[in-house]
This record gives sequence, structure tokens and C-alpha cells, in this order.
Amino acid sequence: MKLFEELFNREPLPLFLAPMEAVTDAPFRKICKRFGADVVISEFISSEALIRDVSESVNKMSFSDDERPVGIQIFGHNESSLREAAEIAAAQNPDFIDINWGCPVKKVVSKGAGSAILKDPEKMVRLTKSVVEAVKLPVTVKTRLGWEATDKPIVQIAEALQDIGIQAIAIHGRTRSQMYSGEADWTLIGEVKNNPRMHIPVIGNGDINSPEKAADYKKRYGVDAVMIGRAAIGNPWIFKQIRDFEQGRGYNIPDYSERVEVCLEHLQAEAAAKGDRRAVLEMRKHYAGYFKAIPYFKETKLKLMEALSVEEIFAAFRS
Repeated sequence: MKLFEELFNREPLPLFLAPMEAVTDAPFRKICKRFGADVVISEFISSEALIRDVSESVNKMSFSDDERPVGIQIFGHNESSLREAAEIAAAQNPDFIDINWGCPVKKVVSKGAGSAILKDPEKMVRLTKSVVEAVKLPVTVKTRLGWEATDKPIVQIAEALQDIGIQAIAIHGRTRSQMYSGEADWTLIGEVKNNPRMHIPVIGNGDINSPEKAADYKKRYGVDAVMIGRAAIGNPWIFKQIRDFEQGRGYNIPDYSERVEVCLEHLQAEAAAKGDRRAVLEMRKHYAGYFKAIPYFKETKLKLMEALSVEEIFAAFRS
């Protein structure tokens, strides 16, 4: 609890790296920390897989002390499984446990997990309370505005979750039915923050893709922190850029050589953690971010996307 008191009672306000499946693994979290992310969170981890001791899910909990403060995020739909998974995650001694009540993808929602719980707020509160009672660590929640445009109960849900003991709430400004389309609606995030009954930190998430927007939304909606998701993929510099802009300094756009250097560092860390083949495949989602707006890059990018080995990727940059 002391961690959150210190984190949210200082200037500048903290920047969170949003948890993203197959993105926010340890190698990428460490790079984002180096470039200014204050708080990082694991990829989301299935509670059912954790209690079955599935190695891939267990491995997702691994982190090092240089990532702190770091949270482990779990998801599920069964109360006993979610509670047991929280206990397993807490045994790894992260700084907090985060519950994913916002994932919109079909394979998660179809099982009643992620944002599907927004159709049953009472169950959402009951399962969250079970986790809060199961662990001594702070528990946080990441969620959305509601299930669909005609049902956005986030103000009431946030109150109820606060009342059963969560220590912070991160809100993505879309409904589940929107997935990632359209524009994130921060007005309801602002309503949660400015609700006189709310006293826990409110973290805003959705469409923060520039230093200017981060500063504007912090000021306009009064949130306690900003969480960066898709805009950080292949772009860890965004955290430092936001900090430099907030402090009145001009922020730098990394040149091509720096982008290549950090990209290859990322690749090598992934290969060391997961093996060459998997690293090569998982890095593909980062290239658009690492080399955005680089002229005449199309041919190199094609080689990167077709590469099947680390050596081929290094060769693509030498050619």
C-alpha cells in the first residue's frame, strides 16, 4: 500500500506500460523501464493455466528487480481458480496483482473472462473481492467503460470495486463492442476520477500516442496516471518523450541508427529468453513501431517479416 501512496503523490505523475499479450514480456518491459516507464505489468495470464502449472503461463510471471514496480496480471471467470491463481502470483512477490476485466478478444470473452464480466457487475465485484481477500499485496483492476454503447456502468463499477478494497483502477476508454475501433472516450474516465466518492488512483488508458496528448489528457481529465498501450509497441521512446515534454524540454525523435540498435537489442533479449525461432516471430509485431516513418524502409521491412532466424534479421540491416 505504501508503494501506491508514494507513486501517486509525486510529480510528475506516473506512466504505466499497459499489459499486452505477446508484447509486454520481460525483455520489452526492461527496455520500456530504461526509457522512462514508471510501472510495468506482465502479459495477462490465465488463472486456469496457472493452477494447472502450465509452463508457458508460469514463465510469464518471471521478472527481475530492475523492473520494479511491477505487477502480475491474471484473468479468469471462476472464483476459486482466480483466487488460487492470485495466491500463486503473489508468491512471486510482485508489487501488486492486477485483474484483467477488460480484454475484448473472442477467445477470452467466450469463456466469460476479460470484458465479458462487464455484463455481470455483481459477479465482477464478487470475484475481485475474493482476490483482494486472498492476497496481502495491493490488488488493481484494468477494465473498460462497459459492454456496449448503451451500457457503460463504469462510474458505479469503480465505486463498488473501490469499496471492496482494490488500490487503483485503470480504465480503457472504450466498450467491449468497440474492440479497438473508434476513438477512446475519456469523458467517463474523467467522471470516475471526479466522483467525490472515489479516493483510489484512476489511471487513464486509450489512444495516448504522443507527448502532447498525454499532457493534455492528464490536465483535462485529472487522472492520477496515464497508461500507454499500443503506442508503445516498437516505440519505447514514448515514455521519455512524454517526460521531456512535461518538463518543458523538447523531445527527441530517435534516428535510424538508434532505432536499429534498440530493435536488435530487443531481438537478442527475446532470443535469449525464448529461443531464436520464437523471438523472430514475436518481434514482427514491433517493426512497424520501431521504423515508423523511416523512408525507403519497405524493402528492409519485407526482409524482416520473412526472416526465420536472428542471423537473417541482422543481415537485413546490413544489406
